[in-house]
Amino acid sequence: MAGLVCDILMVGHFAKDLLVVDGVAEEAPGGAVYYGSIALRRLGLSVAVMTRLHPADFPRLDALREEGVVVYAEPALETTGIENIYRSSDMERRICKPLGFAGPFQLPHVPDVRARVNLLVPIIAGEIDLAFLRGMAERGPVGMDVQGFVRVRDGAQLVFRQWPAMRDGLSHVTYLKADQAEAELLTGERTLECAAKALADFGPREIVLTQSAGVTVYADGKVYQAPFTSRNLTGRTGRGDTCFATYVGQRLRTDPETACRWAAAVTSLKQERPGPWRGSLADIDAGRTTHPVRNG
Repeated sequence: MAGLVCDILMVGHFAKDLLVVDGVAEEAPGGAVYYGSIALRRLGLSVAVMTRLHPADFPRLDALREEGVVVYAEPALETTGIENIYRSSDMERRICKPLGFAGPFQLPHVPDVRARVNLLVPIIAGEIDLAFLRGMAERGPVGMDVQGFVRVRDGAQLVFRQWPAMRDGLSHVTYLKADQAEAELLTGERTLECAAKALADFGPREIVLTQSAGVTVYADGKVYQAPFTSRNLTGRTGRGDTCFATYVGQRLRTDPETACRWAAAVTSLKQERPGPWRGSLADIDAGRTTHPVRNG
């Protein structure tokens, strides 16, 4: 499918996760290419996905194709997976353990896709290296989730560590996403506003930070914040992936403040039900898309 033109090309592992809530385990698809691409399609954007997984799991990608996502899949020795362990009384906190790893992406294997934004959304460190990041930035604007550079496999655990190449790496990024803990790890700043400004100093034009209460955006020297208004958190897994994809997608249409509101609105609905957000534009009622945004 040479010469494809689309709004967003997403690059990251499609995961086969294990969700454990109060000791009850359920296997589920995962990864930002899963949660993010489906949300983007529901918002009416054209999306392609480059991913890696074991051939036995290729049929799982039909969930993306059914939504109109163009999929480029590379065979790997195993499929990436994470065991996410929750207590229903506190779906904000989880223990994460690695179950598999599908290996690194290579620049020569990137499909001939011209995208308005290249969204790099690795799950675990090792999927994408600095050379790949640089190469993708030469193709066009890059959005990147820093999670896949600071979340490292350490035996049977996933731990967070500094990204040694951060200064060089972030200089190639246009849209950067991190959660509150990752932002503090990388900058030493405890407040979201200060952390966002510190990350922007490394080069990214816009910073998207997520936490339990909502989303914070730093763009053009201004801070925008919009709350999550979920009635429950049964769909907590995939929150950040949905939020970032929605923000970047909406930025192709509108300003940072409005995109921030949309990201919070879609993510709020996503958290109320397990799996990707499969709603419609009509589901984003006026009360959620116009939720007050604090800026400063």
